[in-house]
Amino acid sequence: MTERIRALRDFFITQRGHHPFRRKWDPEQAAKGFRQEGLSPFDRACRRLTQLLEEEKPLIFPEQRILFVRTIPSVPELFSREEEAALRQKYHIHERGDISNICVDYETFLTLGLPGMIRKLEECYARAGSEVTPGFFAGELAVLRGLTDLVGRYRDEALRQGNPAADTLSALLKGPPETFAQSLQLMRIVHFTMWLGGNYHNTLGRIDCYLSPWLERDLEKGLLTEAEAFELLEEFFLTFNLDSDLYPGMQQGDNGQSIVLGGCDLDGQPVFNRLSRMALEASLELRLIDPKVNLRVSRKTPLSVYELGTRLTSQGLGFPQYSNDDVVIPGLIAQGYAPEDARNYAIAACWEFIIPKKGMEIVNIDALSFAEVTRKSILEHLSECGEFDVLLEKVCADIRLEAKAICEKIGTVYLYPAPFLSLMMEGCVELGRDISEGCVYNNYGIHGTGLATAADSLASVEAYVYGDRSVPKQTLCKAMETDFEGEPELLHKLRFEAPKMGCGSPEADCIGAELLEAFADGLEGLSNDRGGHYRAGTGSAMYYLWHAKNLGATPDGRRAGEPIPANFSPSLFARCPGPVSVLHSFSAPNLQRTINGGPLTIELHDTLFRTPDSISKVAALIRSYILAGGHQIQINAVNRDRLLDAQRHPEQYRNLIVRVWGWSGYFVELDREYQDHIIRRTEYQSY
Repeated sequence: MTERIRALRDFFITQRGHHPFRRKWDPEQAAKGFRQEGLSPFDRACRRLTQLLEEEKPLIFPEQRILFVRTIPSVPELFSREEEAALRQKYHIHERGDISNICVDYETFLTLGLPGMIRKLEECYARAGSEVTPGFFAGELAVLRGLTDLVGRYRDEALRQGNPAADTLSALLKGPPETFAQSLQLMRIVHFTMWLGGNYHNTLGRIDCYLSPWLERDLEKGLLTEAEAFELLEEFFLTFNLDSDLYPGMQQGDNGQSIVLGGCDLDGQPVFNRLSRMALEASLELRLIDPKVNLRVSRKTPLSVYELGTRLTSQGLGFPQYSNDDVVIPGLIAQGYAPEDARNYAIAACWEFIIPKKGMEIVNIDALSFAEVTRKSILEHLSECGEFDVLLEKVCADIRLEAKAICEKIGTVYLYPAPFLSLMMEGCVELGRDISEGCVYNNYGIHGTGLATAADSLASVEAYVYGDRSVPKQTLCKAMETDFEGEPELLHKLRFEAPKMGCGSPEADCIGAELLEAFADGLEGLSNDRGGHYRAGTGSAMYYLWHAKNLGATPDGRRAGEPIPANFSPSLFARCPGPVSVLHSFSAPNLQRTINGGPLTIELHDTLFRTPDSISKVAALIRSYILAGGHQIQINAVNRDRLLDAQRHPEQYRNLIVRVWGWSGYFVELDREYQDHIIRRTEYQSY
């Protein structure tokens, strides 16, 4: 790390020296007038963004070379509370209503630049027919011209200060980027504007594919050394952390600023280039929560790539997260994605698979609780089922019904307009319509929580109710209803002696696979309100906390209200002999059918990362899961004693980073329930 980057990191991250320059801002006052003027939702979105671009003040610090820092801390709402309430009465409004979790067409913006994007809009306007949304092109042009004006004001301020970034901005005002520095600056401008427009969880996609031409051109021409390019890349990564405390999410860090490295090109040929390696090394050196790194791998990926990723994991950042092209790409094709689009997949905020510039998909629209459905089904059907297979089919039937019910409940979705994103999604400008109306792919993703809890519950029933018959049906049902009151021996037996996923139990593993199949079957053939379909997933997001709170006692020995695992992971009560058995269990299902995503999450003690030999062993462990057919995996380097001490002395651990579910955050800034869940996860100290 150069002295310049070290100084910037200290100023922005440790000192938060830019925070005092944020302005007092009343978002409600700024939003007043939209309704009185009778503005359409699209016009409101354009007006809001152009006003914010006009109000932003250039903020430049001496060591910066990649500019743009937020000075307005909040974005006004598009609708009044009364208007929003009326919309929610009529439609399904997902989360905040704003579009999130999509990957836009950064390549076109980089290729055309700001002036070229304006020309493209003007040309499309000239060809537009009468079916175009009134005011579409006028609003879009106002946004781009407002952005151009802000770039000009930044250029002028940089000139006044004698900052070399003035030359970069001057070039971008004239045309598309011609150098690596210019391409990174334009990417920062685009990313800044997406957040300013009210959109969130803005993933950057496959940066090593679309930014490499500028890097290689500069290196070939001798305009940059690799060390100089690396310094620019580190500063670019640093910019993701400047305003992240202003971004919406469940907790700070849950902001969706992810990048994807590696994988294959549109023809299926492997991609892991110079920029892929530099990005991993920059993240390793900076040790910040953003951007989150996702690494696409396959059976063709050499061990050396896994080793580089494992070095990053060893820092405790909770990434990279690995996605298996050998499973994901065929799974997406089977879901109706064109092969070239499936090969170009990126990752949304957490783990969900999305298609850059073509997917207007809501990847986390709801979640199915395997544990809740299984519990209710056992209580309802256990007494009447003479054989375990009959009970299992009853549970699977109920899962299929619950999946359908979730889709029916969603109904018609309303998304708020996103004029800036619409500039970078296929067909929107050409057709003169906002991205909120849909794109090439319009599918919805359904998470699945508590799979291991459900599978372990059924495995216990199979072993003790139908197997050795040591637990009568009535006894088990009563214990579930009374939270094991007066049944300490039964509680211990179910919690610690019964079969568990991840513990080498083929019975539990097979049950887990059947439950996933039932989930996928329940969504098969269903269409949503936009003509898309539903994708089953193995991720949990924040639902693993929500679903556990109201979940009664389960036959795996879990008491009412106790936690369920996050994502695709063993129960917190499973005494797994080691990570190898976990990997074996969680690669058993046909994961191509649950292709919304959701990683196997494993915690390894940080002592397992301290030597080159141990790094290689962990890398080989990850690779074995990929070769076995696992779809996603994230490995966390943790130390339980350190986490407990951080709870007691948070002031000493301000920079301690942990993986929460699909994102990483600063441990001491998390709510206590997240901290406690992370501490309770199984920590493997050897294997």
